[in-house]
Amino acid sequence: MGSALTTIGLPVALGIIMFGLGLSLTPRDFARVATQPKAVFVALGCQLLLLPVLCFGLVILFQLPPILAVGMMMLAASPGGTTANLYSHLFRGDIALNISLTALNSVIAVVTLPLITNFAIWYFDPFDDQLGLQWAKTLEVFAIVLLPVIGGMIVRRLWPRFADGMDRPVRIISVVVLVVVIAGAVAANWALLVENAGRLALITVVFCVLSLSIGYLVPRLVRVGRRQAIASSFEIGIHNATLAIVIAQTVLGSVELSLPAAVYGVLMFFIAFGFGFLIRGRTDARRDDEGSAVDASDAGGARA
Repeated sequence: MGSALTTIGLPVALGIIMFGLGLSLTPRDFARVATQPKAVFVALGCQLLLLPVLCFGLVILFQLPPILAVGMMMLAASPGGTTANLYSHLFRGDIALNISLTALNSVIAVVTLPLITNFAIWYFDPFDDQLGLQWAKTLEVFAIVLLPVIGGMIVRRLWPRFADGMDRPVRIISVVVLVVVIAGAVAANWALLVENAGRLALITVVFCVLSLSIGYLVPRLVRVGRRQAIASSFEIGIHNATLAIVIAQTVLGSVELSLPAAVYGVLMFFIAFGFGFLIRGRTDARRDDEGSAVDASDAGGARA
């Protein structure tokens, strides 16, 4: 198992991140489902149903060892990360939808993450003496995921000005703590990471590209708005890899199990950035074409 830096530092870092998420949430963010139910349910369907099936197929295709296969499935079951909001802002997505999806996903993951993890442990059987996330460990997942969010929401409810003022500092602190802890974890497990990085790099890249693509294309196919599709894409493609790492190392006690999330957590930011420019480029080109068509029709009307 990892050092004290990872066993204590990682949960603390995740707690700060989830507390920061809670500081930005109000009950309206959950109620927003009623105002745009189609976008929410399509995104959740992709996240909760398509991604685990897709990941399972990739794991079989790439013939990953059992321990890494379970790690990939745990990653697929992790909710969207709060960084999705930043990417959505950069590439003109619906940030309000991102916030709602992150909130809903974080709540739903308390149920779905143990279910999918237990299925993967049962199917791939990486452990000889461990049955999976039993009730006590599922409660640990609940505590890790939801309690800091609830705490942040309570603070926002009671002291809204304080919550607004703390939003930026908490984000900065969470990033600094997370970088320090992950750097320490990488240094402590460098040989293990290097040994497995080669076999994990391709599958994590493919999974990230497919996640982003599904998150954008499926909503567009069912006529969800473009800004909502962009939000859905980043919500589905940018997983909370830190959560998967924390559960793997502190709840299940396996550094190896956390490797897929560790590799994905580094690569997804670059892939999502490139994907954002790709869909923005297509959107800008479409807007130019529409603008040219309008100009031409206006010119024709003027001549007439």
